[in-house]
Amino acid sequence: MSERTSVTFVQGRDRHARQQGRVVRRSRQSRGTPDRLSRIRAQGWPGRQPGQCRTQTTARRHPQNGGDEHLRQRPAHGPRPHHGSQGLILGHEITGEVVDTGPDVEFIKIGDLVSVPFNIACGRCRNCKEGKTGVCENVNPDRPGSAYGYVDMGGWVGGQADYVLVPYADWNLLKFPDKDRAMEKILDLAMLADIFPTGFHGCVSAGVKPGSTVYIAGAGPVGLAAATSAFLLGAAVVIVADLNKERLDQAHTFGCETINVALGEPKDQIEHILGEPVVDCAVDAVGFEARGHGHESEEEHPATVLNTLMDVTRAGGALGIPGLYVTGDPGAREESAKHGSLSIRIGLGWAKSHSFVTGQCPVMKYNRQLMMAILNDRVQIAKNVNATAIPLDEAPRGYHEFDEGAARKYVLDPHGMLARAS
Repeated sequence: MSERTSVTFVQGRDRHARQQGRVVRRSRQSRGTPDRLSRIRAQGWPGRQPGQCRTQTTARRHPQNGGDEHLRQRPAHGPRPHHGSQGLILGHEITGEVVDTGPDVEFIKIGDLVSVPFNIACGRCRNCKEGKTGVCENVNPDRPGSAYGYVDMGGWVGGQADYVLVPYADWNLLKFPDKDRAMEKILDLAMLADIFPTGFHGCVSAGVKPGSTVYIAGAGPVGLAAATSAFLLGAAVVIVADLNKERLDQAHTFGCETINVALGEPKDQIEHILGEPVVDCAVDAVGFEARGHGHESEEEHPATVLNTLMDVTRAGGALGIPGLYVTGDPGAREESAKHGSLSIRIGLGWAKSHSFVTGQCPVMKYNRQLMMAILNDRVQIAKNVNATAIPLDEAPRGYHEFDEGAARKYVLDPHGMLARAS
C-alpha cells in the first residue's frame, strides 16, 4: 500500500492524543487509549481502488466488550506495539452518524445513522461473496478475518475513540432506515455491531428452533444475547450457566432458568430443571478463559465449557461456539493451552454425532433482520443485557465494575447523545 493510500487522520477530539501532541497518520498504526465511545466520520482516501474507500466513523456509542476484556486481562494478548506504534486503540462495537464521506463512497450519505459490524470485510473475495464476512481474505495480511482494535486482526484502529476508520463503507455499514425512529431505540441498536448477532449466530449454529431446550454457558453480555436470541427463535426452555449470581439473576429477569456451576456439575442441575440430563442445543459464550465447576470453580480450565457442552447435548445435537478461543495463550495455566492445544474430549463429540460451529460471527448475515426485530418491538436486547450508558470520563469505572462481575453492558456516550435521546 502506498503512502498516499495509507494515510489517515484520527481527528482531534481524542484528548489523550491531544495531550501527547500526536496525530496517528497511518491506518495500520494506533495508540493505546482508555476505551471510549466515538461519533462517526467516514472518508474515502485518494488512490484507493473504486469502492475501496475508508470511512472514519465518529461513533456515538461504543459498548465496552468482553473481547476487549480478554485483551486487558491477558498481558500476552493485551494491547501491544503494532507496526511501530505505542499501543493499540481498542474497541470493535461501533454505532454512530456519518459526518463525512470520500469520493469512493456512493450510497452512504453524510448524516446517516449506522451500525458498523465488528468484522471488517471487503465484499469482493470468495468468502465475502459466500456470506463468510468473519473470514474476509483481503483485510488482514496475516490470516483471514479482521476486526477493529484487536490484536493480530490486521492492525485496524479501534472504535473507542472519537473517530474511527471504516473501510469499504458501502459494503460494511448498516444504515438505519429512519433516523428519528432509530434514535428512540438507539441503545438496543448499538448491540447490532457484535453481541446480538454473535449470540444469535451461536443459537442458529446450535440448531435452536421452536420447542428447543437450550443450554448457554456464560451469563456475560454475549451469553445474555444468546439467551435472548434463543427465545426469539422459539426455544421452550433456556438454561443459562455461570459462576456469577448477579449475572444469573439478570438472566432470570427475562425468563431463563439458571445454573450456578460453582455448586456442582451442570448435568445434575439440568436434570433437576428438565427431568432429563440433556438438552437439544448448547452454546459456548465463555471461551478460553473458562473455569472449572464445583470445587474447581476458582481454577482456570480452558476446555471445561467445550467438554460440558458435549456431555449435556443430546446425541445428534449441535454446539454453537461463539466464545473466543486463541491459537496460543502464553498466560495460560496449562502448558498445552499456552500453544492453543486444549484437552477436548473429541471422541465424546464424535460418538454422539455432534456438529460444531466455531469462529467469528458473520455479523452481516444477521444484523439487518435483528435490526427489524428491534425496530418493530419484537425484542428488547438492551434491557436483557442491562445496557447502561455512562459518560466517557467514567470508562475506567465501567471497566473496573465489569472486571468485578457487574451484570451490565456498559455503553460509552462521550457526546451525551443518549441522554438527549431519552
